[in-house]
Amino acid sequence: MSELLVDFITSLDGYASGEGWPGFWGLEGPEYLAWLTEQPEVTYLMGANTYRLMSGFAAGQVPSGQDEFRPEEESSVDELSQASKVVFSSSLEEPLTWANSTLVRDDAVETVRAMKSSGSGLLSTIGSLSLCRSLLRAGLVDRFRVVMFPVITGATGQDRIYDGYPDVALEMVEHRTFDGRIQLVEYKPRVLDHPPLGVPA
Repeated sequence: MSELLVDFITSLDGYASGEGWPGFWGLEGPEYLAWLTEQPEVTYLMGANTYRLMSGFAAGQVPSGQDEFRPEEESSVDELSQASKVVFSSSLEEPLTWANSTLVRDDAVETVRAMKSSGSGLLSTIGSLSLCRSLLRAGLVDRFRVVMFPVITGATGQDRIYDGYPDVALEMVEHRTFDGRIQLVEYKPRVLDHPPLGVPA
């Protein structure tokens, strides 16, 4: 059975990106970049908006406010291009131009449920906030990982991650600090029907 990881890179205040900021908020370091290269092979899950953005980067479209990609950003996009990707969308048309991408028009929750039961590898989301929210609500997420960068983007932040989420209890299974400033926290999530009635002893 496959395992599903929801994986976010965020500012401290929970934004997925910030207008005018480079990838990784320009704060990635050697420890963090080395850790990225050590990650197991995954099949990435995404929605149409993330596909349009990331496939544009893969085709050479530089993020707004930048003249060119930094080497770290270019390497990250190259690795994504080589990975298997499943794109859930009713608006995109086949054939998808980004290499190793498969378009799925069926219900994302039911498709991922079937992928988990019939597969053996790791599934991981990338971006795609509404997709992640739907998969979490459906109880399909095995691990919930957030890498927080030491910046608050209150004025320029875009894509608030946790708006519209249910209440979720999180059991920590991993934590780590990279380069003395980047914080990883990883949890096993459990969606709650209501807030807990008491505080655990």
